Amino acid sequence: MSNPLEDMSKPDVIFCIGTNMTECHPVAATGLKKAVARGAKLIVADPRHIALAEMADVVLPLRVGTDVALLLGMAHVIDREGLVDEAFVSERTEGIEAFREHLARFTPEWAEGLTGVPAADIVQAAVWYGEAERGAIYYTLGITEHICGVDNVQSLSNLALMTGNIGREGTGINPMRGQNNIQGAGDAGALPNNYPGFQAVTDPAHQAKFAELYGHEIDLEKGMTKVTALELCGDKIRAMLIDGENTVVTDPDRSHCEHALKSLDHLVVIDLFLTETAALADVALPATAWGETDGVCTNTERRVQRLRAAVEPAGDARPDWWIVSQIAKRCGFPGFDFESAEDVFNELCSLSPIYAGLDWDVIDKGEFHWPVPERGHPGTPILHQGVFENGRGLFRSLEYRDPAETIDDEFPVWLTTGRRLASYHTRTQTGRSHGIDYLLPEETLEIHPDDVADWGLQDGGLCRMTSARGSVEIKVAATNRSPRGTVFTSFSFNDTPVNYLTGSGYDPVTQTAELKVCPVRLEALPESL
Repeated sequence: MSNPLEDMSKPDVIFCIGTNMTECHPVAATGLKKAVARGAKLIVADPRHIALAEMADVVLPLRVGTDVALLLGMAHVIDREGLVDEAFVSERTEGIEAFREHLARFTPEWAEGLTGVPAADIVQAAVWYGEAERGAIYYTLGITEHICGVDNVQSLSNLALMTGNIGREGTGINPMRGQNNIQGAGDAGALPNNYPGFQAVTDPAHQAKFAELYGHEIDLEKGMTKVTALELCGDKIRAMLIDGENTVVTDPDRSHCEHALKSLDHLVVIDLFLTETAALADVALPATAWGETDGVCTNTERRVQRLRAAVEPAGDARPDWWIVSQIAKRCGFPGFDFESAEDVFNELCSLSPIYAGLDWDVIDKGEFHWPVPERGHPGTPILHQGVFENGRGLFRSLEYRDPAETIDDEFPVWLTTGRRLASYHTRTQTGRSHGIDYLLPEETLEIHPDDVADWGLQDGGLCRMTSARGSVEIKVAATNRSPRGTVFTSFSFNDTPVNYLTGSGYDPVTQTAELKVCPVRLEALPESL
């Protein structure tokens, strides 16, 4: 996120795209509600009529997978209507001339043809965002879980650069992280292309620094993504360690995922409970829960926070850092002689420029938004103020691409997936709470009432949903939240394994799965007729 969460209440115009914020980030969304109550205009782009849309001044109900087309149409309008911040563009960006030429053919009428959003609404949204003194963009997995996820994010960057809505209070491009320490995991180097602190593994200087730390040479090649790792299971990869992820339930194309993990010679899983993934493991190692763990968490707004154990761990549970360190030491790797979470964090701070001004004692007394480049630095709540780290912001001339699979006579219905307020991710923890389970005891498939009738289904009855990869049985829920021709469900329930169906394609840069778009067909089951 380029801006802190407290900025959410400050924009004049808020553009939310691909984010069901009130269900997936309900606490953070209170800032957005404050902004709307204060008079800020809210633009919501989403295939479904989510709760956020009910608060919006304009709703852009685009067809799944057409975000780039919508954003190109908005950029065209901003340029055409003279809403480009010429001073900002001149001082802080490059490539605007070629980008403007590129935009000429992407009219709002062209965008309407692909997205289904009326051209007049595209114009209105673009004008409001372009005219805003403070315009802020918020997005989540509805933007990134596509084969064009990188293009989607770069398209949002284009809008912010055109209008100068970056590097100031109440503006910015703000991805809301889906789990509590996803940002921190990236900061610590849990990425195939970066060392801790987002230091590129392909840079010889970075390679030398970490080679000295680890005591052996490190190659300059990028690591592999999980997609590639699963492809190589049983071949080049014979053993795997999975820490804190219920891969079998969360990953697309579940049949492929299960086959990959069963092809390994040895699978180790670290988790709090015996999840569906841990049940496949040769060894399952019990980790401590957050209330049993001393450590540090970096949240969605880059705020580094100290966590303190409240209770003793249950049974043989141990902190993740201790388990990983013990495995590494017993495999003969040097450099894992950590005695505490303090040792781990202090090493991170010594190696990562964005954490250089922090250590365990500093973070024990306060919280900081990174980067904190030196001791005594107050932190950086707002990124890109006055200058971009790499010099100038770059405009990207992008083309629209269809999803990996599109609807046809065999699979005529669009399926999109997401999360629900009462079931967190794969229900590893929320599924064990009787109170939460009471609120949401089973999964349903949200279908427009007219489609329920036309397709011969029954509200509350069962249907079979089939894609090119498999079938699942699921209960029908008639609702106007789903548009005609599109259905929605979550992936949270193992007894309704929706991810047997998904997995048609991946973003070529990040290898993020296209979980938001999957053509399916539906048929009523005899017992529900």
